[in-house]
Amino acid sequence: MSLPVVALIGRPNVGKSSLFNRIVGHDHAIVSDEPGTTRDRHFTRAEWNGRAFWLVDTGGLREDSDLPMDLEIRKQVLQAIGEADLLLLVLDSKVGVHPSDARVADLLRESGKPWLVVANKVDDPQSTDFYEFYTLGAGDPHPVSATNGKNSGELLDEIVKALPAPDPDELAKDLRVAVVGRPNVGKSSFINKLLGEHRLVVSDEAGTTRDAIDTPFTYHGERMIFVDTAGLRRQSKVDDGVEFYSALRTRRAIDRSDICILMIDATEGLHNQDMKIAALAWETGRGIIVVVNKWDIREEKDDKSAAKFQKECAEKAPFFRYVPFLFTSALTGQRVTKVLDIIQQVEGERHKRITTSEVNDALQQLVARRQPPQAAGHEIKLNYATQVETDPPAIAVFGNHPELLQEHYVRYLHNGFREFWGFTGNPLRIILKRKSA
Repeated sequence: MSLPVVALIGRPNVGKSSLFNRIVGHDHAIVSDEPGTTRDRHFTRAEWNGRAFWLVDTGGLREDSDLPMDLEIRKQVLQAIGEADLLLLVLDSKVGVHPSDARVADLLRESGKPWLVVANKVDDPQSTDFYEFYTLGAGDPHPVSATNGKNSGELLDEIVKALPAPDPDELAKDLRVAVVGRPNVGKSSFINKLLGEHRLVVSDEAGTTRDAIDTPFTYHGERMIFVDTAGLRRQSKVDDGVEFYSALRTRRAIDRSDICILMIDATEGLHNQDMKIAALAWETGRGIIVVVNKWDIREEKDDKSAAKFQKECAEKAPFFRYVPFLFTSALTGQRVTKVLDIIQQVEGERHKRITTSEVNDALQQLVARRQPPQAAGHEIKLNYATQVETDPPAIAVFGNHPELLQEHYVRYLHNGFREFWGFTGNPLRIILKRKSA
């Protein structure tokens, strides 16, 4: 049994995202005055008084709209209701009971799930603005102010009380996989096909996914959290507040992930922005898998096209030589599920530990094959090496003048260690240290 799920439900602009941020303690969801900013379901793990749960922020329900995006959001909200263990109906105390609030309340009653009424924007504890919500027949409304945090602790107490009994094996460490790339390369479609359901909003409109969206998934007994992120654009094109914060949250999603899936559009090839995203993930120590999407509609293909594409990528960014590539079609599902095995392979390589004797033997072979060049009149000796870290792997090399070892020889050692052990899909760090006397 996974962690219980708490879903925030309500009309647009009632402050669900602000309340979401207040509960999780950081700016996880975009908060904006622009209606419809929260377009999808946003998952994150929250904890209060020792109880952990998934918190889900949903898009604003518009009961009287036939616009395609509003209908899509409604489908997502209904799915969130179906998955939730506890529902929070968030209302705007400054507006009072809106005609559609009663219809949403009926929707929650029909679900058969426990639910609480949350009266948001009650800045004054003595206010009686929220008393009108008693007419919904859902018991005592819980007044809060998401903006200044008033009564948020009391609300969390009530949430924890209403949650189902905890599972003793509640949560092992999850493997976080961030799906990153430029806008409109098919990240949401890829995750939807992988999970077998329309969990993320998919639209032809570039930039539909504006935030990082966490989706739990279990494969061969291993729990993974897939994070679909907003596409990173060139900074000069990030000109409005929502786009800026989307890019910021994509970077945070990379920071919080273990492995990044970089999605590239096969019909457009590798862009500079793709390389910047990959370099950002690589430099922060994340594992990388490159998924080349839309391979089914790439023109002029033969049996050597995939190898040629991969070679061209490695010529532009050398670290791609150590990264697995998967050529897929999110539209047809071609080879999509193979990414799960590759994720587990890269994760295994990420935690691989080599014994000190093996590392030393490898170092001696590499030095025997090519001696370190002299520098500043000093003979450089490399005495021994050991793996000092995993996740990502790092090897420390000890010598008499490590500061004089030239960069090209460090690359030689790096490539040599790769030949021995691979560490596929992960950065390998070489740390130079002076041998103690």
